[in-house]
Amino acid sequence: MQSDPVLAQVGEGIALHTSGDDEAARELFTRLWEEIGENGDPLHRMALAHSMADVVTDPHESLRWDLRAFEAAAQVTDERLRAAGITTSIEAFYPSLHLNLGEAYRRVGDFGRAAEHLERGCAALVHLDDDASAPMFRDALARLSERLRTARAG
Repeated sequence: MQSDPVLAQVGEGIALHTSGDDEAARELFTRLWEEIGENGDPLHRMALAHSMADVVTDPHESLRWDLRAFEAAAQVTDERLRAAGITTSIEAFYPSLHLNLGEAYRRVGDFGRAAEHLERGCAALVHLDDDASAPMFRDALARLSERLRTARAG
């Protein structure tokens, strides 16, 4: 059970996205963003922007949301995570943040920046526990690496 109501609503939006209802997820995330704003709680901004990037259709807009998430993450402390009921370190979020930025940069054709975030995402894997997320992110980063190789070759 999520103790933070904003994060719980972000979770609802993620569930909508997972079920294929990106439009409803976008509507929920847009409403939440209007509530928390550009200067709101960094944890809320990070979680919301990271999730919004997955449900927008324009690659440049997705990149803007991923950048917002990344910038907000730099302001999130481990203490803030614990207050929200999250036991991991903020460092454990970086494989996902870098993966999304790498993919977003690849989609807009900035292969140099995509490669930078791929490398940083791979380096950040050391911060993950040996649970189900570590292999998932390793595989996702490997797929990004292959897509970048293909894009650069073509």
